[in-house]
Amino acid sequence: MADKPAIRVEVAYAEPARQFLRAVSVAADATARDAIEASGVLTRFPQMVLEDCRIGIWSRVVAADAALREGDRVEIYRPLQVDPKEVRRQRAGKSLVGRKQR
Repeated sequence: MADKPAIRVEVAYAEPARQFLRAVSVAADATARDAIEASGVLTRFPQMVLEDCRIGIWSRVVAADAALREGDRVEIYRPLQVDPKEVRRQRAGKSLVGRKQR
């Protein structure tokens, strides 16, 4: 019986102070979760709860069981700490302070 063909993909994850990028070989029928597990990122960042994170392939959010293709980059996105819309509202409110209202 012949071995299954392998493909090479990258797994990327970043925190404010450090980043992780590793190329891994996985079976041709591997999923995004398979690549993440093969990369060792879960060991390197033990505080990460994968179920709380979104996963993407080349900036497009996908399910953990999404099939991979040669050359894909699997990205792990941390949960947002603050709602970006709320930050913009707060910033806009501060810029109005001290200005004369019309």
